Amino acid sequence: MKMLLDDSKLIYIQIADAILDDILKGSLKEDEQVYSTNQFAKLYGINPATAAKGINLLVEEGILYKKRGIGMFVAAGAKSMIINKRRKQFVEEYIFKLMNEAKKLNITKEELINLINKYERGEKR
Repeated sequence: MKMLLDDSKLIYIQIADAILDDILKGSLKEDEQVYSTNQFAKLYGINPATAAKGINLLVEEGILYKKRGIGMFVAAGAKSMIINKRRKQFVEEYIFKLMNEAKKLNITKEELINLINKYERGEKR
C-alpha cells in the first residue's frame, strides 16, 4: 500500500483515499484487515493521530468497521458504496462542468461524443 504523500491534499485524506483505491482495485477485500494507525505512521513517518483521522473518516462512512482489540476491517458492500459515491462525484465534478462549458462553446452532445470517441482511439483533435 506504499504511496507517495504530497501537498495536494491533507495527509489523512490521502490515507483514506489510498484505502478506498485499494478496495476498488481489489487489493483489500471485504472483511480483510487494513493497516493499523501505527503501521501507517511508521510507513509514512507521520503522527498516528493523523492516520487515525483518515481511518475514522472511513469508519464514519461505513467503509471500515472496528473489531475491538484487533483492528479495522473492510465492511461488507464497501466496494459498491465507494463506486456509487464516486460515480455521483464524477457526474457532479466532471459531467456538469463539461456540459456547461460545452454549452458556452456551442458544442453539441454529438460533438462531445465524437471527441470522446476520438480520444478513446488515441486520435488528436
